[in-house]
Amino acid sequence: MPEISFVFPVYNEEKNIHPLYENVKKVCSQINISYEMIFVDNGSSDLSLHEVKQLETHDSRVFHLSLSRNFGHQNALFAGMSHASGNAVITMDADLQHPPALVPEMIKKWREGSDVVYTIKRYSNLPILKLIFVKLYYWIISKISGLKLNFGQSDFRLIDHRVLKVLLHMPEYHKFLRGQVSWIGFNQVGISFDVQKRHSGDTKFSLKNLFSFGLDGILSFSQYPLRLVTFFGFTIAVISIIYMIYDVLIPYFLKATNINPHITIPPGWATMAVTLFFFGSVQLMSIGILGEYIGRIFDQTKARPNFIVKEHNVPQ
Repeated sequence: MPEISFVFPVYNEEKNIHPLYENVKKVCSQINISYEMIFVDNGSSDLSLHEVKQLETHDSRVFHLSLSRNFGHQNALFAGMSHASGNAVITMDADLQHPPALVPEMIKKWREGSDVVYTIKRYSNLPILKLIFVKLYYWIISKISGLKLNFGQSDFRLIDHRVLKVLLHMPEYHKFLRGQVSWIGFNQVGISFDVQKRHSGDTKFSLKNLFSFGLDGILSFSQYPLRLVTFFGFTIAVISIIYMIYDVLIPYFLKATNINPHITIPPGWATMAVTLFFFGSVQLMSIGILGEYIGRIFDQTKARPNFIVKEHNVPQ
């Protein structure tokens, strides 16, 4: 059994496979640990899987896991971790933005008794708007979920095999590993690092992926959006009452007191306006938020697998 299992989710990273392998291998040789590398090909359309198989021909510690299509970053991580056999698993992106040089410190913290060693990105080079968005997101999700998620927390982490067993038995369909790892507890410690430039290629994490990832995090660990609907419903009801007073009672008052005896109100106008304003606003927002939760329940009840393995050479 290796001491450390490395898991790398791979999606169109053919030019990064060999540099990643060499860097991790060099670090492991320096600290003299036994290890295995599991590359999870997440439906790549380039030669990423071919590059991994080339490494396998001369290094028996390299394994591949090829999924039948792209199941998303979180599920690719989950697939690799479910096939890891080490005493601990380290998950890293395959683009070398997660520095292998940090691995010795992570292993040191683990040997000192930490069950989870997570990493925190320093966002010194981010555009100001994206920096504000990221900070705001982590502040919001920490507040509404009760989880201790630090600004800049990443999926570059070490997980002890005891924690991994618990994590793998959590049957959630929409995976948000940062939240799940934080939720399960155990002894956790964080390490900060500077994000490196991609060795090659462009990021595969689009704005749409970022939005979906953030939404999974919020809806998986909080009922706050549902409570927000209640709050908005109450607020809109108050506004409707104020509008009703303005649109109905005040004109009648002006007419009754002869301040403006000729004022007229179109029949049914006030009732229709208040009703449409109130119910239309509340229903649209409620349907949208409830739909997100119901959709996740629907996905969960179908009990479809989080990933499908097309081929692999990982020992069972």
